Amino acid sequence: MIGLIDYGVGNLFSLASSFAAVGAEAEIVSDEAGLSRADRLILPGVGAFRDAADKLRATGLDRAILAECGRGKPLLGICLGMQMLFEKSYEYGEHEGLGLLKGSVKPIRDVIPEDYKIPHIGWNALRLVRPDCPIFRDVRNGDHMYFVHSYHAADCGDSVCAVTEYGGELTAAVWKDNIFGCQFHPEKSGAVGLSVLRAFCEVAV
Repeated sequence: MIGLIDYGVGNLFSLASSFAAVGAEAEIVSDEAGLSRADRLILPGVGAFRDAADKLRATGLDRAILAECGRGKPLLGICLGMQMLFEKSYEYGEHEGLGLLKGSVKPIRDVIPEDYKIPHIGWNALRLVRPDCPIFRDVRNGDHMYFVHSYHAADCGDSVCAVTEYGGELTAAVWKDNIFGCQFHPEKSGAVGLSVLRAFCEVAV
């Protein structure tokens, strides 16, 4: 069973529908027992980093996530959920993340031209840095994914498995051991996005 972590800041309905489309059982979970029941976990997220991190900690779900990942359970962070996998974010201040991956979250303005709009919204091609990443088994260089973000994962070279170009190079996906992250929204990225979710469902536990 795929556990969709509910802490008040993710589009769970869209994700649940996408997993149904690939024939996977997905359940919304919001406590330690729910996370424990799941074979794999999804950490979604939209909005501001600080608010999301505060909500995770207020519910104790941060500790539950760390415990489950420490036991080797696969976790996929999506959009803001991916950003929360890192050590810290510099979105309107400095805020602690889960620390599952080395790196920090910084404004994309630091790496894109002045005339490029923020947030970065739309379809962009992937360049696979690590084609061996299990969730990209059916993804090819140049496949397009749907992005919506103003911040990006930086200083995280050891976990980057895909990048995209938006006037500058931005981290599109990360992977280290049982921890995966997508800055793009696979649930909004058509058939190729669904292939990422399907592959995650089949990552070895």
